[in-house]
Amino acid sequence: MKRITIILLLMLNVIIALTAMEINGREIMQKVYERPTGNDQTAELTMILINSRGNERERLIQQYQKDYGDVEKKIMFFIAPADVHNTAFMNWSYTEAGKDDDQWIYLPALKRIKRISSDSKSDYFMGSDFTYDDLGDRHPVQDEHTVLREEEFEGEMCYVVESIPKENDYIYSKTISWVVQDSWLGKKKEFYDEDGDLLKILTVKQVEKIKDFDIITNSEMHNVQSDHKTIMMLKDVKLDSGIDDSNFTERMMKRGL
Repeated sequence: MKRITIILLLMLNVIIALTAMEINGREIMQKVYERPTGNDQTAELTMILINSRGNERERLIQQYQKDYGDVEKKIMFFIAPADVHNTAFMNWSYTEAGKDDDQWIYLPALKRIKRISSDSKSDYFMGSDFTYDDLGDRHPVQDEHTVLREEEFEGEMCYVVESIPKENDYIYSKTISWVVQDSWLGKKKEFYDEDGDLLKILTVKQVEKIKDFDIITNSEMHNVQSDHKTIMMLKDVKLDSGIDDSNFTERMMKRGL
């Protein structure tokens, strides 16, 4: 009897140890949020808009971003076509929990910079399937995260995490993310509208190893309700090239490239 009791205690200790090692949803999404991608990045971005009839529109953008520790700054300059030439967009994302992103857009036709208000974050960016909110960097503390399951996605084992916003008036009722185990790369994300219906799906199509960092170079956002797609393709990616701080200013937005 004593031997059986010892065995049961040992088994109980193993179960407790394994349970303690399990990672929760918040920890997974925190690792996704903190995944390193270099101190700064320069890239040429091609944005392809595809409507339900298969018609395509293409936009060429020069993009810069830099991590300052407490804030990550990104600026995009539209190069082509002519109707969007010299349009600029800038986003500052803060690591401070609960602090909203600051966003600005420069419209050359109006010759002025417009600050994106919190009420406008649900608007779609330049005819794409990305809202202004999608272009920011949502902090994990703003949602409640639950691990739904573990499953294989495109040959890689992933955690499937449901994230429900803490605020009642957020533009999505929930999102579901497929996160690659160990690399913490988000490979797929589903967005659900305010009624709880699937609205759109973000899928990573290509990841390249650049200076030991996993960089997403091809992704697709598909609005399943309107059957409209936006493809984002990066090329000529340069990391840690030492981007000047003056690039991330309203003056640079007006000046352009």
